[in-house]
Amino acid sequence: MMRARILLTLAAAALSACATAPEHRVPEIDPGAGWTLAPEDAQVDVDLSRWWASFGDETLERLIEQALTQNLDIRQADARVAEARAMRSAAAGGRYPVGDAGASVVRRRQSETGPLPIRRIPELERDQTIYEPRFDAAWEPDFFGRTRSAVAAAEARAENAVEQRRGVQLAIAAETARSYFSLRGAQHELDARRAAVEAARESVLLVRRRFEAGDAPEAALVQAEAELRGLEAQLPTLEAAVRTTALAIGLLLGERPEAELALIERHEDFVTLAPVPVGERADLLRRRPDVRAAERALAAATADLGIATAELFPRVTLGAGAGFQSLSTGTLLDSASQIATAALSISWRVLDGGRVRAEIEAGEARVEAAALEYERSVLQALSDAEQALARYQFGLAAVDLQAAAVDAARRNREFADLRFRAGDISLLELLDAERVLRNAEDAYARVHTLAATDLVALFKALGGGWREG
Repeated sequence: MMRARILLTLAAAALSACATAPEHRVPEIDPGAGWTLAPEDAQVDVDLSRWWASFGDETLERLIEQALTQNLDIRQADARVAEARAMRSAAAGGRYPVGDAGASVVRRRQSETGPLPIRRIPELERDQTIYEPRFDAAWEPDFFGRTRSAVAAAEARAENAVEQRRGVQLAIAAETARSYFSLRGAQHELDARRAAVEAARESVLLVRRRFEAGDAPEAALVQAEAELRGLEAQLPTLEAAVRTTALAIGLLLGERPEAELALIERHEDFVTLAPVPVGERADLLRRRPDVRAAERALAAATADLGIATAELFPRVTLGAGAGFQSLSTGTLLDSASQIATAALSISWRVLDGGRVRAEIEAGEARVEAAALEYERSVLQALSDAEQALARYQFGLAAVDLQAAAVDAARRNREFADLRFRAGDISLLELLDAERVLRNAEDAYARVHTLAATDLVALFKALGGGWREG
């Protein structure tokens, strides 16, 4: 009768636990129907798994693929994933019984004057050696979902670690591309500035000859020299930018900084920039690693609340042990030497000063905070994507306008050359046209580099480059 009552009590408590176990719920957030600024044909399905290949630059592809393999931040993230998965396996082990095997040999001397004087027991020696091999097992049935919640929490944290790793991969790929385009842009700026310096030097020589011939004042010569020195002063800064960016790329690749200095010697043409498909706004929620990680963090917090809630109910542990005990190795395995134990224990935090309820309230607060963090990450993702899309769209317009300015300056330079050859203008006017062209090319390099890095930021904001695993 007593056993039946205990079982009924446990069953009722189990049903109550199931009824109060928290359910993982993801806040519903409407991402909106479409982008506020995008070409009409841009909202199509898009594969961003290897967005860097869309630039058609083999060097960039090599650098990013190498960074994804060797970068130390990514390798640390890999280690954190391995750790989280091991903790998940450890939590799952709580579903099964725990067994311990052991053996002991105890040499002891008993008192002849104690509560049970050894001399009063015939044939029992005072000095004894006790041999005892045994096996013990214990199992805590998961009546109230404590282990189930622990496994769910560990699983969610393992998946969160995977998403965190994807976020690191995306960040490293984007930073590698940004650094590469910055290096190439600085190279183009440097080329344009060097050409402008050469034109300024020719101007100085021309003005100096005119000054020496008495056809130009000394102020004109000083002004020409000042312009030359100003242009020359810009070269070291650009040279430093090229070199330091190449050094930064080496570090991103998980190598010594100087590993990619050979990039300095190679000059590549500008990559082609064009509007890109960005997909639907709702696609952002499944692609962005930070959004996915926030959802998994919410799942872990909800499962932790389940662990705290299970503390309202008793813990039931079943135990058993078996082995042998003998004073002689010769009789150690005899049936008469067998020993065995069986136990049922129940513990319940009945009086704890309200700590269980406080832990549950703290868990509920953590769930609420995690839900709000998920909402924040969704809104942040939408904001990042909208801002990146706007910057790139306007950046494309700036590239087109500056390209037109370069074309106009180039035609002006060609006309000036024809007029100079015909004797209609002086060499100084021809050099002025040359300087205008080089300044336009310099500006184009800056605008194009900014647009290229804006495109990289757009791919990052869209969550491109994440991988399963």
